[in-house]
Amino acid sequence: MKIPGKIPGVNRIRRFARRCRNQLQPGSLILLYHRVTDVSCDPWGLSVTPQHFAEQLQVLRQYTQLTQLRRLSQDVAEGKHHRRNVVVTFDDGYADNLHNAKPILERYDVPATIFVTSGYVDREREFWWDELERLFLQPGALPQQLELNINGCQYQWDLGEFANYTESTYQQHRYWKAEREEPPTPRQLVYYEIWKLLRVLPEGDRDRILDRLLAWAGMTAGSRSTHRSLSLAEVAVLERGSLVEVGAHTIAHPFLCSLPLSSQKQEIYHSKAQLEELLGHEVTSFSYPFGNYTSDSVAIVRDAGYDCACATIHASVQRHSNLFELPRVEIQDWNGEEFARRLSRWFDV
Repeated sequence: MKIPGKIPGVNRIRRFARRCRNQLQPGSLILLYHRVTDVSCDPWGLSVTPQHFAEQLQVLRQYTQLTQLRRLSQDVAEGKHHRRNVVVTFDDGYADNLHNAKPILERYDVPATIFVTSGYVDREREFWWDELERLFLQPGALPQQLELNINGCQYQWDLGEFANYTESTYQQHRYWKAEREEPPTPRQLVYYEIWKLLRVLPEGDRDRILDRLLAWAGMTAGSRSTHRSLSLAEVAVLERGSLVEVGAHTIAHPFLCSLPLSSQKQEIYHSKAQLEELLGHEVTSFSYPFGNYTSDSVAIVRDAGYDCACATIHASVQRHSNLFELPRVEIQDWNGEEFARRLSRWFDV
């Protein structure tokens, strides 16, 4: 995709950014991205288009001080004062981070940390939430009735007339966002209710439920080219050059507070070890899946030898911030003008 050097409304962006520059309060921002791609259905708002990502980086490059997560965490550890520092991070480890995001990061010379879910590297299945989206939110026919036994509890759903999800109905509802909007059809309702149930399950139980759902739907496991995770070779390529650093994001992307301490330790310690073996150097940063953790999780991350960990607390980083609960601001698919407006607001609070 060709990205122009100038973007619409650039004068307004400059005014917003000037206000941002003049009214900043002490503190830094860590930005949270997941994907840089164009997708037709994105119920969790994980994707930013390449066009908008370039516009956002242009705003950051012109009006903020961009730094690496490692440098920011060192400054926080030393109690140093910050103004207008911004760090770019990605969670999960989608292949588009390499193929779409990295070239744009290089174009604007913006460093980033990409937190990789090590158990999904080279995996031939999609991230479980994407597999669930493929099952329920794509057009096609499904059986009308669904019954599942999860942890000894029996669940039943009826898709009614939406068992046959037509292309026109799909187009009508493909912009639906979970947790922000009411489900417009039983398809979205069932998707969201099963998502909540699967989120807290151990990986093995979760995969068994997904296998049952695939069999019920007459589908097979696999990975769409638009939704695949990084391969082993791609993780190594991701770090080539000086801009991108890889951090850990557990093995299986669990809801940590639902796991016993022994399983939390395995997820946190082994993801570090797996990535270090792949990359040939120490991995020093971590992010909590779903932003979910407990005080025990924080202690395990610290004991595992990480230097810092990122949460999803919507706040700026201060000199007294906890290095293992660093706040981040989640970024949506905003154009440059909207991004500049929000950036100004974030720095003002």
